[in-house]
Amino acid sequence: QVQLQESGPGLVKPSQTLSLTCTVSGGSITSTSYFWMWIRQPPGKGLEWIGVMYYSGSTSYSPSLKSRTAISRDTSKNQFTLHLSAVSPEDTAEYYCVRGGEEGHDWGQGTQVTVSS
Repeated sequence: QVQLQESGPGLVKPSQTLSLTCTVSGGSITSTSYFWMWIRQPPGKGLEWIGVMYYSGSTSYSPSLKSRTAISRDTSKNQFTLHLSAVSPEDTAEYYCVRGGEEGHDWGQGTQVTVSS
């Protein structure tokens, strides 16, 4: 059974870069059967898709966030990381890492990030 765990700072200052890491156990991030995403939910709003990394390491990002977003990975640690630059209070949200595949989606428990000075 796959498990995903987000980690990173709970508080980030405006203009800084937010980095969140998802550690995956029970499944490889290089498996051809799955893709790996970051999704967020701002307070009182719906889910927002941020981006995806495929087994090959290729990525795709939300057009609205593309200029500030990068997803990287460390296959030796079975981790993938979200980097969101130039954050503002509008980036305050619960951030989730998610595995997607034909069987559906598996979610991490989420991590709250607040952007504030």
